[in-house]
Amino acid sequence: MKYLSKEEFDRVNMFGAGQPNNDFSQYFKGASFLSPMVLPNEEMPLFISNVTFEPGCRNCWHIHTSDGTGGQQILICTAGEGWYVEEGKTPVELKEGVTVVIPANVRHWHGAKKDSWFSHISIAAPGVHTDTVWLDHVTDEEYEKLDSCC
Repeated sequence: MKYLSKEEFDRVNMFGAGQPNNDFSQYFKGASFLSPMVLPNEEMPLFISNVTFEPGCRNCWHIHTSDGTGGQQILICTAGEGWYVEEGKTPVELKEGVTVVIPANVRHWHGAKKDSWFSHISIAAPGVHTDTVWLDHVTDEEYEKLDSCC
């Protein structure tokens, strides 16, 4: 379901928007918010957080690298509507209840539709020599094409 009203969206965003994602703002167009759920440590190496995007916000193209096992990312959509775009593939509409498994070493981006707030839980799989490599911003032209593609 689309939510243009922040107040209405906040009522259904069960994990909360969290704090402004200032540390990574250079990798987003628009405002994003981060609500960590599980921080990695020696006993639990997973990083799990709820990421919220204002309408039209999206992250840069990026790759979760790995030299062996791990490096995948899982997105579990919890509120609002957004997009997942993997280079060379058909864009995927993200709605509440949709899960996307992103393989390691795949160029992709994700974010909100232009007319809806959006949240997803992000789970980063630990592994061998894993990292996130941030690339170029998604252009307005690339983003605007999504309205007519799917």
